[in-house]
Amino acid sequence: MTGASLVTASCQQIALSIACGETSALQLTREVLARIDSLDSRYNSFTCVTHERALAEAQAIDNMRSKGAALPPLAGVPYAVKNLFDIADVVTLAGSKINASHPPALEDALLIKRMGEAGAVLVGALNMDEYAYGFTTENSHYGATRNPHDVTRSAGGSSGGCGAAVAAGLVPLALGSDTNGSVRVPSSMCGVFGIKPTYGNLSLEGMYPFVHSLDHAGIFARTSHDLITSYALLAGQALSNPAPSMGELKIAIAADYFEQGEPQANVAVQAVATALNVKDKVILPEVARARSAAYLITASEGANMHHAHLRDHLADFDPHTRPRLIAGAMIPADWVIQAQRFRSWFYQSILAMFNEVDIILAPATPCSAQLLGQENMVINGKTMPTRPNIGMFTQPISFIGLPVVTVPIQNPNGMPIGVQIIAAPHKEHLALAVASYIEALGVAHAPVVTN
Repeated sequence: MTGASLVTASCQQIALSIACGETSALQLTREVLARIDSLDSRYNSFTCVTHERALAEAQAIDNMRSKGAALPPLAGVPYAVKNLFDIADVVTLAGSKINASHPPALEDALLIKRMGEAGAVLVGALNMDEYAYGFTTENSHYGATRNPHDVTRSAGGSSGGCGAAVAAGLVPLALGSDTNGSVRVPSSMCGVFGIKPTYGNLSLEGMYPFVHSLDHAGIFARTSHDLITSYALLAGQALSNPAPSMGELKIAIAADYFEQGEPQANVAVQAVATALNVKDKVILPEVARARSAAYLITASEGANMHHAHLRDHLADFDPHTRPRLIAGAMIPADWVIQAQRFRSWFYQSILAMFNEVDIILAPATPCSAQLLGQENMVINGKTMPTRPNIGMFTQPISFIGLPVVTVPIQNPNGMPIGVQIIAAPHKEHLALAVASYIEALGVAHAPVVTN
């Protein structure tokens, strides 16, 4: 196993290579760090590379092996995190200029601690939209993250650095966050697997918040197996292989609202549906209204979170973030109250749908990755602003905290696009099982990037 072979290696393969002595964790980590130093100027996925820490963690794994100790499941596996996770002795930027003046974090976020317990090696922090408020990772402070499949295009956001780093083979695993689609959008555009679990299932301790009632932690990987393993470890669950028979699951395609994307989005959903022999469709009620309500809650809670910054550091905000937070600060309270009331109704309505189906399929994005700097896009014949509308299919789902696994589907135009596998609350194992099944069929896979 070499740094270059990480382009296609899974976490399982890396851990096995180290455990059997094919390579050492230290040697592999050195090669990974060199690969990042050499290649990331092309993608701009990292904002900080933790060289010394990574080498120390790798040496600790090698010491365990030399003593004959049993190695943890992710021993020596390199990973990185969105730069809103606290990393001890590193400033938690959250994509902002304002936070750059803060003191370094005193300790790791809880999920980083769990990754360490599992033997994984942290190699750095990843670029993002400022304060996670965006879908394109075109950050005015730290630069745009570029899509490894076409560097003229967006990696998605707000966890764009995560999606790009995994797609480029710089790391096989990354931790991000998803408020309105920030795991699923980069997964779709960068062609990797991603999971946004049920709201609250992964700890947010030590993560810089955006919208308390919508924030989720999430995971990016190149294989469904790596999602299964890492999610189980981070959620504190026993490792298992969630493999119900596909014939036992009732699966349907989300129709109507979710069919208004570009042809490649619908073709991707149909490819998954055909592989699963799914023909039934369901119509989720009032989806457009759910998205509007999510916008109101996002804007108002986000503005409340940054009220002091708006007052004292207005000029230091990213110009794409600043007007949205100012507008959020002026939303009337009764609008937000009505949005929250509707949220409860929408949640109960969707729960009732899951009495009839186990899984719902929907596109993750309305199109594949757009060009960097593209202000508008045409979707289904309609011209609309790019930045807010890339999340049109993800926002209504995270609005009520449903678990989703995004799987990458290759398109004829060469750019990947993702499909959301949506399950009922706390049924992540079903969505992961479907992802694993269609990956085994070759329908979903993370395309190899030639650096």
